[in-house]
Amino acid sequence: MGSKPAGVSEYKELHYSNKRWTLLEDLRGKALRIMLALEESRLRSVTYGSIARGDVTSRSDIDVFVPEVQSSFLVETALEKSGVKVCSRFAVQATPNYAMKAHLEIDDVTSVSFPLMTMRRVEREFYRFGGEVTLPQIRDRIRVKGIDKRLMLIEPTGLGHLESCIIGKEEHVAKTLGITYETVSDRTHTLLRRDAVGRTGVFIKKELADHETFELFLKKLAEKNPAVRRRLKGT
Repeated sequence: MGSKPAGVSEYKELHYSNKRWTLLEDLRGKALRIMLALEESRLRSVTYGSIARGDVTSRSDIDVFVPEVQSSFLVETALEKSGVKVCSRFAVQATPNYAMKAHLEIDDVTSVSFPLMTMRRVEREFYRFGGEVTLPQIRDRIRVKGIDKRLMLIEPTGLGHLESCIIGKEEHVAKTLGITYETVSDRTHTLLRRDAVGRTGVFIKKELADHETFELFLKKLAEKNPAVRRRLKGT
């Protein structure tokens, strides 16, 4: 069962066990390997979510994201050169208004993604909303503030983290994270709606064949799908 938004009155401090610190180091080590592989080809990446904040659990994923539109050949070649094997490749578009992204699945809990279209500000800030760290920050063992799926603000401490519910504090949270109020409001609405109606589907999710490129798939799809064509043109 996934995490649900917490009650508005919840606030507490958590201290991590040695097992949790070890898990965080292990997950970050795996993310570091992928980020270094991308860096070798001058591809800047971030990792985000619990691995960036530090509040990892046994269910945490390793999600590496390249923020800029890139050649899929360049990304896939960078991983291949470093011995990072891609198991499956998906083109994913959450809604008609969101940019389509390439998702490269490394294993059940590890993925690399990058946009196939220019992202809007609120889309880019989604990653900062959850907390994101760069390669230098991973190397320096820096953890950052971010919001989890329960709509709790996670603030790292030397012993673990502080957490508090963001509902009713959206403007303060936006300033704390350095993102727009629009992004905080959008994500809060999405997570509350997901809690109310259950996990929602995506507009497009298509697994690509080995011989297909993301760029050719997007071109063919845009020719047939007006919504994709409009989003590709930025309208």
